[in-house]
Amino acid sequence: MLVSTPSPSLPDIAEPAVAASLEQFLADIGTRAFRFAEAGLRSRDDALDAVQDAMMKMLSYQQRPAQEWTPLFWSILRRKIIDIQRRHGFRLRWLSPAADHDQDSRIDWSDQAAGPSQAHDQRESYARLVEALRQLPARQREAFTLRVLEELDVADTAKAMGCSQGSVKTHLSRAREALQKQLEDFR
Repeated sequence: MLVSTPSPSLPDIAEPAVAASLEQFLADIGTRAFRFAEAGLRSRDDALDAVQDAMMKMLSYQQRPAQEWTPLFWSILRRKIIDIQRRHGFRLRWLSPAADHDQDSRIDWSDQAAGPSQAHDQRESYARLVEALRQLPARQREAFTLRVLEELDVADTAKAMGCSQGSVKTHLSRAREALQKQLEDFR
């Protein structure tokens, strides 16, 4: 009498590959997610917490198709940022002058690849962009960051923000107009 041993099922074989590709996805998106969170939270520690929480939450979605991960991740991170903002009374601090937040707005600008002059120019440009983004309303900042900086399409941005595609286009248009006015003297 032959006794056959059960062969591994397809999900058992595919699961390590899915986990590995999710890990790669999270590794690839980590730095951009941190910068997005830091611009919204104005705190390095809070940004790290938000990104870590979002990445941990993504682990429960590893069985979803890979094409859904990007909008899903940005949606999770956006909600984490909003939660932290609410906990810290961010909206009240937003109305106070930016000078009160010098401690919170410092960013480590180390860039090993660029020369001193180029690194200075990059830091200055990035600092101006971040400051201009911080002056935008939250929805405009989110739309601009996800569409322009993260290069998500309109549909994925709408999913991440939890709004319609038309709303994304409106927020993006207003953000571009406001940023153009704020940064036109910098060119």
